[in-house]
Amino acid sequence: MNSSPPTILLVEDNEDDVFMMRRALRQADVLNPLKVVTDGQQALDYISGAREYANREQHPLPFIIFLDLKLPYLDGFEILSWMRRQRTLDSIVVIVLTSSGEPRDQERAYAMGARSYLVKPPTPDKLTAIFQSLKSFWLSKAEDLPVSTQATSS
Repeated sequence: MNSSPPTILLVEDNEDDVFMMRRALRQADVLNPLKVVTDGQQALDYISGAREYANREQHPLPFIIFLDLKLPYLDGFEILSWMRRQRTLDSIVVIVLTSSGEPRDQERAYAMGARSYLVKPPTPDKLTAIFQSLKSFWLSKAEDLPVSTQATSS
């Protein structure tokens, strides 16, 4: 049995947003491994275990994907569409994390299986608050805890 914490996949082409995401996860004490891919084709390759992502020990299937919509090669909607045709991927939570606040984009993402749609926060503190909220939700669940957190000492 693999005892390492489940992986988070970030599909994001903006280096500043990747930096903010790493920082926010760290500040929220979420210690799960974070894998980053920077375009839509890499995302499909990672999720399907193709090409350089074929080794599942090095590139485990994520339990959650933070997905930008505006990506090179394939956009986030194309990735969502492909994922939802793969029945074996139904358990992966996809959270759209994008700069688009357009209602039609939100509706389309939800219709394609996204579990949540978050407009990228303008500040790192707001992003950290989102992860703390997600962590609180996960910590409230029973034994199969997908997030790994630091032990806090009193």
